[in-house]
Amino acid sequence: MPRIHLVVSEPDRTRYAAAARREGLTLSAWLRAAAADRLDHHADSEPFRTEDDVWRFFADRDAEMGCGTEPDWEQHLDVMRASRGRGAART
Repeated sequence: MPRIHLVVSEPDRTRYAAAARREGLTLSAWLRAAAADRLDHHADSEPFRTEDDVWRFFADRDAEMGCGTEPDWEQHLDVMRASRGRGAART
């Protein structure tokens, strides 16, 4: 198995070793797991290559949120006007 030499500060080494002990792992196993978690977390964060990629990204986020289309600007203004009117003195 290849070896990697890693240079870290003493406080970081202490923190990493303590975390490894808490999880019942060696420091080496803990560092491998941390690296694997980071790779898994960023696995689908490819840069956009085309405009279609950008549109697909936002369509996917909309689908995840489960919400419909956003109200148009006039609807936003109506909500703001109604909010300002609530509690105002009617003189």
